[in-house]
Amino acid sequence: MGKTDVAIQLALHFKTEIISADSRQFYREMSVGTAKPDTQQLGKVKHHFIGQLSIHDYYNVSKFENEVLELLKELFEKHNVVFLVGGSGLYIDAVCNGIDDFPDPAPELRSYLKGILLDEGISKLQEMLLSLDPEYFATVDVNNPNRLLRALEVCHTTGKKFSEQRLNNSKNRNFQIIKIGLKLPRPELFNRIGQRVDNMIDNGLVKEVEGLLLFRHLNALNTVGYKEIFEFLDENTSLQQAIENIKTNTRRYAKRQLTWFNRTSEYKWFEPSQLNEITNHITMICR
Repeated sequence: MGKTDVAIQLALHFKTEIISADSRQFYREMSVGTAKPDTQQLGKVKHHFIGQLSIHDYYNVSKFENEVLELLKELFEKHNVVFLVGGSGLYIDAVCNGIDDFPDPAPELRSYLKGILLDEGISKLQEMLLSLDPEYFATVDVNNPNRLLRALEVCHTTGKKFSEQRLNNSKNRNFQIIKIGLKLPRPELFNRIGQRVDNMIDNGLVKEVEGLLLFRHLNALNTVGYKEIFEFLDENTSLQQAIENIKTNTRRYAKRQLTWFNRTSEYKWFEPSQLNEITNHITMICR
């Protein structure tokens, strides 16, 4: 039983709904490679923030925070418990703790910076950020183009360093937050990752990526499962090697996720099979 199945079983027990915090599943054109819940799963419990965007849409974590908070006002009128399921640690933190408010960049600036990324590569963005904000450069994942682009947008828009404007102050929420993590022994986790990637290939990942080839420059597609198949379609690698690369990069991503969530002691960790224990944990806190 995986994260999606556990969330569905819990939502059914508490007669409630699920909000996805997996930022890769926001895009309707990306289904196979993001392991979205299938039609049967979606039919069991109402899900939000799955397939609501196009890969051509501009979106960020601040918009997600605001939209989820508005939705929660409605959902808490009907339900005592709502499940936020992910995925993307930054998006979960935005809902739980808030995120610093930064102005949206001018479309021309965003296009300009994306053009630099496309024409000169990520190394040019790294060079620009190092010059504008060496303090943030020292802490950011410099291989994540989205983080680099956002920091550069804020620097250029405000004329101030991104690092100077990140307050990291938690915002008060008018609802209680229960943080639960699912854990597996590392060998079992990696084995499941391998099986999931094989299932994606069997379910048509290559065909899905082929249909997105013209849009490969978009940020949404610069992600594990898609960039490796682009390399195969460019004939830079074999399909088998691309599959192995997806598995390797997914394992690395999983390690980073665990590091992110383990940086705080707020999470209570369970095995996916411990549904009764998770249910009792939630029930006890909500009494």
